Amino acid sequence: MSSSGGIFSAIDRIEAIGGNCVQVFTQSPRMWRPTNHTPDAIARFKERRAEAKLAGVVVHALYLCNLAAPDDEIYAKSIATMKTTMEAACAIEADGVIFHVGSHLGAGFEAGLERVVPAMKEILERTNDTTWLLMENSAGAGGTIGRSLDELAAIADALGRPERLGICLDSCHLYASGYDVSDPKAVDALVADVDRMIGLDRLRALHINDSLMPLGSNRDRHANIGDGLIGDALGAFLAHPAFQHLCAYLETPGPGDGTDAEELRKVCDIHARWRKKKRRSTAKPS
Repeated sequence: MSSSGGIFSAIDRIEAIGGNCVQVFTQSPRMWRPTNHTPDAIARFKERRAEAKLAGVVVHALYLCNLAAPDDEIYAKSIATMKTTMEAACAIEADGVIFHVGSHLGAGFEAGLERVVPAMKEILERTNDTTWLLMENSAGAGGTIGRSLDELAAIADALGRPERLGICLDSCHLYASGYDVSDPKAVDALVADVDRMIGLDRLRALHINDSLMPLGSNRDRHANIGDGLIGDALGAFLAHPAFQHLCAYLETPGPGDGTDAEELRKVCDIHARWRKKKRRSTAKPS
């Protein structure tokens, strides 16, 4: 939700469309300049969250950040911006800061990892027991880091698997990277891999998006719920038992200016139908 007019306004917007959790940016997502949130705005955000009874609040980091950047200026800006974002997220008592690790831009994964690890160590110092740092799985070809569970696990291992480091799984990004989130058996395998390689306790949020691009395309193009190539089968991902305690955040285009009440209605309908289907399939015969 947009926070134009004050970060607390995002609560008004999510409440208006019937959502029970919200993702916000603490600054313009495409500009380096941070937003100065006043103590009054921060206090109002926390008041409105309590009033709206939101189950979850997360912050998405700036899209420009690249913690694997070979360019020293971009690298330094990325670290500084992520620190500022984490501080703002802690101030509003968000559950986590979700971010894309970045791209090594052809330098290779190992070279990128050498940049990412010290950068993330600095940012992790700004976390607290409430607000975690959450790596989001990525889509995209070339030097993008985090397209697979293997790469996310390698980053966690290189950091020594610290506390307050978690992940967010994006359905569209998974699909673009070859994980068939429309197939219940494939989702079962995904969940098993997450548990084995990273730990389900570190999975703290979901991004729910349909995909305009085919399975394994390595192209990140979000579609409205039910209008993409995953379609109603998105329920295989949404309704998996391992995910039912998590907050799910939509990043769909909606009618043109973002997720709206209709998008929420559609995703809730898919979730309810698939949950009912799963309960029937697991019910013991009398």
